[in-house]
Amino acid sequence: MDKEQGTAPLLRFKGYTDAWVQRKLGEVAERTTGGGTPSTSNDELWGTGYPWIQSSDLVEHDISAVNVRKYVTPRGINESAAKLIPQNSIAIVTRVGVGKLAVIPFEYATSQDFLSLSDLNLDTLFSTYSIYRRLQKELNQVQGTSIKGITKDELLNKSIVTPLKSEEQTTIGNFFHTLDNTITLHKRKLDGLRELKNGYLQQMFPQDGESVPRLRFSEFTETWQEKKLDELLTERNEQTEESDEYPLMSFVGNVGVVPKGEQYDRSFLVKDDSKKYKRTELGDFIYSSNNLETGSIGFNKTGKAVISPVYSIFFSNNAFESQFVGLLSKRKDFINKMIHFRQGVMYGQWRIHEKDFLKIKILAPSIVEQNMIVDFFRSTDIQIEVMQTKLEKLVLLKRAYLQRMFV
Repeated sequence: MDKEQGTAPLLRFKGYTDAWVQRKLGEVAERTTGGGTPSTSNDELWGTGYPWIQSSDLVEHDISAVNVRKYVTPRGINESAAKLIPQNSIAIVTRVGVGKLAVIPFEYATSQDFLSLSDLNLDTLFSTYSIYRRLQKELNQVQGTSIKGITKDELLNKSIVTPLKSEEQTTIGNFFHTLDNTITLHKRKLDGLRELKNGYLQQMFPQDGESVPRLRFSEFTETWQEKKLDELLTERNEQTEESDEYPLMSFVGNVGVVPKGEQYDRSFLVKDDSKKYKRTELGDFIYSSNNLETGSIGFNKTGKAVISPVYSIFFSNNAFESQFVGLLSKRKDFINKMIHFRQGVMYGQWRIHEKDFLKIKILAPSIVEQNMIVDFFRSTDIQIEVMQTKLEKLVLLKRAYLQRMFV
């Protein structure tokens, strides 16, 4: 391979001091292969045989995750532009989904959205992470621009800077592979906690037609009682300007009341001559009529704030009652009850009037049992938040290492 003298990364493993060299991707692999799609109207070309990879089968930022959903027969390979590609090749998305790539540990074929690199002249893992880092760097530079694809020539003409010694390549590749495995493990733990919470949400509240939950704290045996929400909640409709005591915040689906950032700032929607917002306090129950399906419903876990007047806000004399309703709002049966009262208004918006919302009937236990249920889910949420924080730190750590351990 032609080698152009490069430089060295900021962070290296001990014992390596040689300058790195620049190589084009076309020099990294002895073989490059595109893809194709056998006729989808011929069942004899599909069903068994070789994995056929689509862009959607790859997971962004994960070079090991491949979710194979389709298989192509040997006849499908012979009667289409699809080619059989050897195991341990790098599949790179070149059309929709540019930036995704993966090492494929088995023989496979791909759609035309890919270019695969085989018979590599460098360590496989190092090559994959180096290409990933190069593509991500370019994507970040043109953030906000729609990238429809990259041609084969454009991709193969891109350069990466690599160590001369294969041992250093392997050490770096294995380091990032171990880090990715740790990230994957934390993702699985986080997903497991979320699934566990969803399971508790199903079992710790009565099912349709039942009056007690199937999973319950042992000291409680009383039947849950039917109540209207107006027995638990009162509307809070107090409009005021933002202040140091009541800062302007956003209410974000599945998150809650959070400080405004550029992503959530909608203050420009309020006219200059009427900068009035709704006041909310810690423990308030809040919903947006128009975005129930996306999770714009729950309770205020942050504290004093003002938010957009489009939200409906409620409080209870016992803070646990609003939080109990907040837990109910994570269940589909509760959302379906709310949607029953939804009315269309101008500009394609929806509205659930507060007076109608308060008519909804629910089953509720005693205040003491409500408190224990709320505490239980609060503890579960804390575990989820801790795992989420660990995962975010690992992702940031990987990003920092990618910046410092590659040129």
